[in-house]
Amino acid sequence: MRYSDELPVDVEPYASRMKADPRERRDEAVNFSLLALHQILLRVGWIFKTESIVMPVFMSVVGGGPVLQACLVVLSRLGLSIPPVLFSRTLKIAHRKKWWYAGCSLAMAVPFGALAVLCATGWWQDNQGQPRWWMPAVYLVLYASFFALTGMNQLTAHALQGKLVRVERRGRLFTASVVVGSPIAIVAAMWWMPGWLASQEQGFAALFGCSAVLFALAGVATLFLREAPDDFRQSRSPLWRYFHHAWQVIEHDANARALAILTVLFSTSFMLFPHYVSAVTDGGAFDLRRMTLWVCMQNAGVAMFSFIAGPLADRYGNRAALHLTVAGATIAPLLVIAALLGFEQLRGNYSWLVFVPLGFTPVTIRFLTNYALEIASRHDHPKYISAIGLCMALPVVVGAPLVGLLAKWAGYLPVFTLGFVALLVALWQTFRIAEPRHGESSIMQEALK
Repeated sequence: MRYSDELPVDVEPYASRMKADPRERRDEAVNFSLLALHQILLRVGWIFKTESIVMPVFMSVVGGGPVLQACLVVLSRLGLSIPPVLFSRTLKIAHRKKWWYAGCSLAMAVPFGALAVLCATGWWQDNQGQPRWWMPAVYLVLYASFFALTGMNQLTAHALQGKLVRVERRGRLFTASVVVGSPIAIVAAMWWMPGWLASQEQGFAALFGCSAVLFALAGVATLFLREAPDDFRQSRSPLWRYFHHAWQVIEHDANARALAILTVLFSTSFMLFPHYVSAVTDGGAFDLRRMTLWVCMQNAGVAMFSFIAGPLADRYGNRAALHLTVAGATIAPLLVIAALLGFEQLRGNYSWLVFVPLGFTPVTIRFLTNYALEIASRHDHPKYISAIGLCMALPVVVGAPLVGLLAKWAGYLPVFTLGFVALLVALWQTFRIAEPRHGESSIMQEALK
């Protein structure tokens, strides 16, 4: 059994437009609309729990310092990488995958619903208004469960898109979610967040409650997908085999090895995520309503950079897009360094500038994934995606707590300086990977000829 058989992806619903009868076309149109609606609802819900802003701030509110803030990114990367691998066989043998898609989306609402209840009722505080000792632990458990469900949800989304949407329309599906979802998310945040965050406790209750409702609505939307049943069979495999085959990709494929090095270096950006707000605010109290502009500018950055990098990748290849996005990702830590060295405006009226280039991070992840798909044969796509996911997760698991300790003991300047240097090395590594689409070797190899 090949590991590539473990994940039900890249299954064509039909090879071409000519082979689809009118009913199939209607079904695909309905499915396209429902899948787009699902992504739009998730995108709008996500802005109220932005990982680089809202979630670390809430951890500080409930009594967690830099180390516990660093644990957030560890749990998110573990959830996005390990559970999908373990869930892959269950999903493959499911007759209709939409039930898992709906179930995961609905379940994603539960952790944030629980956080909303804790905030709204005040149960997380003692009689003196201080966070109860158990609240950081409860928060971490709910956070970990959310990202485990999110990883399973993303795997199911990939499988259903491969099954229900033709390959030439999958890019449009992503574009639709960005073009429609990002403006709605930004407008919703600008409209609601300032009023909500006027009160700290009720503000977080409203943020998390809104996310929970939108995630639940996204799950309901997928119940109406028109999906024919599958009839796959697969015997169980030892869990270690999944990870062994992912390692073999890096061991035997030079292109994958170069990409793995780039991915490990770029994972530095994840380790910095929980610390941007604390660095900009010097770890002190601030008006929570400032988060509104920060989350809006970061989401606007994601949309804007996607529109720039997407056509660049289509025309010149994913390597060219990675040159741009990794270079852009270096700007955020550089701005924090400038703020820490005395450029006070970056802590005041222009603090939003720090969060705009954070939009390069999810865009870079997309092109790292696309590059992995391009260097792999079709039946090996899942194996390569798994390998890249583990390359993103494992350095974060080891490094993020150390980054949190360094921030606690030495401050944020050495943290962001080291992160900036690592991203510069990652940028250098983008010139050492080949361009498979045009049959080009790495730019470094060409220069040495």
